[in-house]
Amino acid sequence: MTAANPPAPGDVDGLSFEQARDELVRVVAELEQGAPTLEESLRLWERGEALAARCEQWLVGAKERLDAARASSTPATGGDGS
Repeated sequence: MTAANPPAPGDVDGLSFEQARDELVRVVAELEQGAPTLEESLRLWERGEALAARCEQWLVGAKERLDAARASSTPATGGDGS
């Protein structure tokens, strides 16, 4: 990815968590260095927002899976935690 031509913001659906996170780190680094034009900064910002949302989708899904696994492996209690 280059600052002059980052992928479209919406092209994140097929990315794994690690791919989205790594690209987000690169986008943030480019923004911190300062893009040559306002338009490029905006494109990078939009891409970063899409990548952050994709990472959040993965994290929410992972939490739901963990919660479901805990619920299915925890014996029923009397509701008082004992």
